[in-house]
Amino acid sequence: MKLLSLGVASFVLSSTLFATAEIDKKIIDFETNRLSQNPNITLKGIDITTKKALSIKGWYGYVLKIQADVPGRGLVSGDNMLFTNGDAFTMELIDMKTSQSFKDVLMPQVTDAYYKKSHFIAGNENAKNKVVVFSDPLCPACQNSLPMIIKIANDKSKDIALYYYHFPLLSIHPAADIVSRAMVVAKEKGIKDIELKVYATNFSKYFTAKDTDAKIILDGFNKTFNTNITQAELDSKNVMNELSTDVKMGEDVMVQGTPTLFVNGVNDQSRSLFQALAK
Repeated sequence: MKLLSLGVASFVLSSTLFATAEIDKKIIDFETNRLSQNPNITLKGIDITTKKALSIKGWYGYVLKIQADVPGRGLVSGDNMLFTNGDAFTMELIDMKTSQSFKDVLMPQVTDAYYKKSHFIAGNENAKNKVVVFSDPLCPACQNSLPMIIKIANDKSKDIALYYYHFPLLSIHPAADIVSRAMVVAKEKGIKDIELKVYATNFSKYFTAKDTDAKIILDGFNKTFNTNITQAELDSKNVMNELSTDVKMGEDVMVQGTPTLFVNGVNDQSRSLFQALAK
């Protein structure tokens, strides 16, 4: 009886492995065909980075890393999240019992590696609740929300440690590159609360988020904060490394827009987790 049970279990397992491998191939082929029809990109590769069986029988969730050549931008990469049973596919799947998106099941979590002392900006560093925010200093939604997030974290009645990561959205806010780098240098120079000060500033009399002239943007930053940051400082290896590392750490946890908050490791898309801490 035990041998028969083992044999059946082994057969079911191998069949499952074969089935999912077949679905893997289908999803790669499907996405390759779909994206190849876009004349504005040259597809370079698709890799499965995450795959999970869902609570709906026969359905799987996938995260695909896609690389493509884009005119004017060169080689870019991004993540696509989708769901399939091998016969149909969808970019969104909702659990009808809970009304929760199955995307939440696939979302990666931040680890303790994200709780860096150098990125701590508000609250109590030893707090039980850790909040990580990825933000673009020229993003209107970020400008509206980040000062409030910092204020809540600094409320001594709360138990929050807030960590800030640069995530400039250069395709829509090219000026955010210089502003983000200037923030790094300003912090190195000992300017306190530079994040709060930048997000509370209206730079419009000096430049717009669409501007690309580094001198105009840097001059505006220096006049606003009475600093004398140079382009050479912005171009220094440590500043460039910090910015690229921040962006890479965001991409690793599928940050695609700003502001993106993680509360105790979990992507807080609805802000419900942070709102619970704020009460």
